[in-house]
Amino acid sequence: MTLSFTTHWRDELPEFYSALSPTPLDNARLIWRNVPLARELGVPDALFHPTSGAGVWGGETLLPGMSPLAQVYSGHQFGVWAGQLGDGRGILLGEQQLQDGSTRDWHLKGAGLTPYSRMGDGRAVLRSTIRESLASEAIHYLGIPTTRALSIVTSETPVMRERRESGAMLMRIAESHVRFGHFEHFYYRREPQKVQQLADFVIRHHWPALHDEGDKYVVWFRDVVRRTAALIARWQAVGFAHGVMNTDNMSILGLTIDYGPFGFLDDYEPGFICNHSDYQGRYSFDNQPAVALWNLQRLAQSLSPFIAVEALNAALDEYQHALLTEYGVLMRRKLGFVSQQQGDNQLLDGLFSLMAREGSDYTRTFRMLSLTEQHSASSPLRDEFIDRAAFDRWFTDYRARLQAENIDDAQRQQRMKSANPAIVLRNWLAQRAIEAAEQGNNAELEQLHDALRQPFIDRHDDYVHRPPDWGKRLEVSCSS
Repeated sequence: MTLSFTTHWRDELPEFYSALSPTPLDNARLIWRNVPLARELGVPDALFHPTSGAGVWGGETLLPGMSPLAQVYSGHQFGVWAGQLGDGRGILLGEQQLQDGSTRDWHLKGAGLTPYSRMGDGRAVLRSTIRESLASEAIHYLGIPTTRALSIVTSETPVMRERRESGAMLMRIAESHVRFGHFEHFYYRREPQKVQQLADFVIRHHWPALHDEGDKYVVWFRDVVRRTAALIARWQAVGFAHGVMNTDNMSILGLTIDYGPFGFLDDYEPGFICNHSDYQGRYSFDNQPAVALWNLQRLAQSLSPFIAVEALNAALDEYQHALLTEYGVLMRRKLGFVSQQQGDNQLLDGLFSLMAREGSDYTRTFRMLSLTEQHSASSPLRDEFIDRAAFDRWFTDYRARLQAENIDDAQRQQRMKSANPAIVLRNWLAQRAIEAAEQGNNAELEQLHDALRQPFIDRHDDYVHRPPDWGKRLEVSCSS
């Protein structure tokens, strides 16, 4: 199969980017490729075996039809207007045209300096590329919309972060890389016609059914609100904290994008802060729903020159209902409830209260809850709690609720296991893979990727254990 690339962004939005090519690394070499994704995209196996160097994966060559460019955008960072940002270390190589008519961006991270690098060096390090590859694939297989990783290249180019590290590149694949910050950029430059031009672009290519509707902008924005609400609900349900929800890190398609200081919950801590630079806790786990709404409000402001304020506010008013509806569906699945009944919220809140008080492991708790037998007062989860009397009181009410469903245990347990993963990407697991790869051993990286592709399968290895003490003390920054 021949790969076909198009250039919609370059051709239709000429003032939205700077054209430039990647800057190759020294002695670059491919260390990981995403075989399942490569098959989905029809990437020939031969491309992963260049005759020398790292080929397209290291920005050394381009495939026919590619026309590399860096996109410009702006954004609010930690609630403060940051001005012009843009692709400071990433380059959009091209948009692959798939057989169904859709496209996929091939975006090379760590590709060198661009006009938007500001004070940065335009590079990524092996540590950050490994974390993004693992996290984006973990999120994908948990059923959450996300960008994906296709390849990792390492090199002998030195890059200074907190320490001297190896320069690396990651090929990121996404239906689109359009962010809230793209719209903000031209709004704050007082160029509303370009904001509308971009809206027309995304509707034409990603919401084509709306193209001829008279109120297409309103309908489109309402869907952006719904997609964002659903994304946040899914993050909350699996215990995922993004860590840096700036408006330039928010996808217009409702994708999880820009993995940096992310973290999955170990101990259940509602105020969990995964970014050690987030001194005020703006992006704590429990703040994510409110921050997403704030970001949507900034997007709405950018769209106000051509969408009535009343319509924008009406769409924003739908956010909380959409979020709570999706979250309710997801959490009932995790609890094993098929119907919606009064008192369900109290049961969930009661469990969360116990978990927060005792620092219960978020993923293990729900996975072990999946083994509940509705007519048995014993539970393997009981031994996870110190205050067993409090757990017993909650568990009595929970079993009574299960018995009201009239579903046999085997069927319910299977449903719960399909909603409660056995494995998530804990930071300590990623760190172990990183340290091995930095020593030239990629076996753990491959094995961990394999495990994350089957998150709902029972396992008996340390991937499903609580983290060791050192694993809970890892500090993660934006350079991660």
